[in-house]
Amino acid sequence: MGAGGVGGYFGARLHQAGHEVTFFARGRHLQALQNDGLSVESAHGNAKLKVRVFEDPREAGVVDVVLFAVKLWDTDTAAERLRPVVGKHTVLIPFQNGVESIERLGRFFPPACVLGGSAYIGTRIKAPGVIEHSGQMARLQFGPVLASQKAAAEAFLEVCRSAKIQAEIPEDIIRANWEKFVFLVGLSSATAVSRAALGTVRSDPDLRWLFEQAMREAWQVGRARGVALADDYVEQRMAFADGLHADMKASLLHDLENRGKLEAPWLCGAVSRMAQELKIEAPVNRAVYAALKPFLHGQ
Repeated sequence: MGAGGVGGYFGARLHQAGHEVTFFARGRHLQALQNDGLSVESAHGNAKLKVRVFEDPREAGVVDVVLFAVKLWDTDTAAERLRPVVGKHTVLIPFQNGVESIERLGRFFPPACVLGGSAYIGTRIKAPGVIEHSGQMARLQFGPVLASQKAAAEAFLEVCRSAKIQAEIPEDIIRANWEKFVFLVGLSSATAVSRAALGTVRSDPDLRWLFEQAMREAWQVGRARGVALADDYVEQRMAFADGLHADMKASLLHDLENRGKLEAPWLCGAVSRMAQELKIEAPVNRAVYAALKPFLHGQ
């Protein structure tokens, strides 16, 4: 659900491996997928695929697994539209940014249906029907929130491995989601507010400070909420960022450059909101969110 950068890329890899994959899309991207197929441009191999794609999920029938990869601002609408494909044994795995997707999807589907997940990849819709993957990173983490979901998670892990997707089930998917969130808050905040790629951010002392401080505030919020984030996690992520492709941009910046809607309310905005609820300070995230607010609804 959501055939953009994340859903389009990983769906394509599953399709290449011979699995039956259905994509849901809309607008010009839908038309391109229907007429010309799905193209992937990646250092891991290019692909040109004829795919099964619909706008209305009711046309697909009940499915086994939903990779839920819509933008955060579209979560509730997409979840409501997905009801016809979710059967008794269907599982949904949100591969979205932020740390609130499990709870949000739980308002539409039984808790036993919803696993946790995170995607680590730099992708975008380069043109309708074309997914561009930058850098080498292409990894999925997912896992059970409830003990009853373990078998489903392990089954999907085998499916991913058959498609040569780097995937893993972490010991604690909630902590894993927060680990991604902390890093993404820093990356998205620094690249979006500066309109610059990671290479510029990490080489400029002031932007590097902003990147690190945005992460540190998110880390503090996570720890205050009882998430077992490592003491040196921010330092680990700064070292990790130094090894990433210099041209990497967060999807928040891609959306800003394309004048689309922004996920900021669930990234820097979420850190600011949760910090206020906890009565702790998060001035960097609050300032970044304030700077992005005029652009939240796109143009």
